[in-house]
Amino acid sequence: MNVRRRLISASAVSAATALGLGALSACSSDSAATGNTDKFDVVASFYPMAFLAEQIGGGHANVTSLTEPGQEPHDLEISTKQRAQLEEADAALYLKGLQPAVDEAVSQTGVKTKIDAATLTTLEDHGNTEHDHGGEEGHAEEEGHSEEAEHARDPHIWLDPVKYAEVAQGVGKAFEKADPDHAADYKKNTAVLVQKLNGLNGDFENGLKDTKTKVFFTNHAAFGYLAERYGLTQEAISGLDPESEPSAARVRELQQEAKADGVTTVFYETLVSDKTAKTLARDAKLKTDVLDPLEGITDKSRGDDYFQVMEANLKALQTALGAK
Repeated sequence: MNVRRRLISASAVSAATALGLGALSACSSDSAATGNTDKFDVVASFYPMAFLAEQIGGGHANVTSLTEPGQEPHDLEISTKQRAQLEEADAALYLKGLQPAVDEAVSQTGVKTKIDAATLTTLEDHGNTEHDHGGEEGHAEEEGHSEEAEHARDPHIWLDPVKYAEVAQGVGKAFEKADPDHAADYKKNTAVLVQKLNGLNGDFENGLKDTKTKVFFTNHAAFGYLAERYGLTQEAISGLDPESEPSAARVRELQQEAKADGVTTVFYETLVSDKTAKTLARDAKLKTDVLDPLEGITDKSRGDDYFQVMEANLKALQTALGAK
């Protein structure tokens, strides 16, 4: 995909206990973490995938991420070292269609267990997102759909706790099959993680069911699944380039919508410029705040892991939408 975004993986952390599902984060791709260890070696494409692998794998898994902090994932080039890492891995966990270089590298390597998160839930075409290229290819079958169809689908499934839980269940089953000696722990870890995600879903449902408005403005259309899950409407300022400035006509349109729908806030992301959001907010006399697409944990993140940042997102939405 030709989407200029930044997906940032977390820095390396020590291995967690088999059942410890607390504030774990994705490992880096440092050489110290690379592969063929005496553990279940998993290579993940970027933070949301690495987080799942860490949570489910616990102390049995050695997880590394192909996307280093600060890397632009869509333009990621897989190094010779990383290809060797994939070859030596016991499993590769990725989201097909998000990072073309990763897709190609995984397809060309002999890693036995290839887990494509896109096949573990249903990807949707959110129309106005930057990922919608239109056309009938969006109706392709869930398995084996064309490259064009994959690119037309919105990949931000991890921002919907329900879909993320579906992916987690699929990853857990794949781990059980690939490493049967520790299947019981993987099953238990998956169950705990899914329970936490179900709890997060309940928090969002209860926190957003009674609000003054259902419309929110974002710098970039990353929250289609979240909006659909909780009966909200996402209105994105930018198209393909989240750092582009909106046209004068688009600003006028959003100003009118803000008045009509009681919009108070323009959200921007921590990993891209806030110039666009602040331009619109100034012109429309709106506030600005952060809504994190959670493509990585950095020192700017409002939390240390997926759950903490999602709870921060919920609070930001409650404030902006006027939750009662």
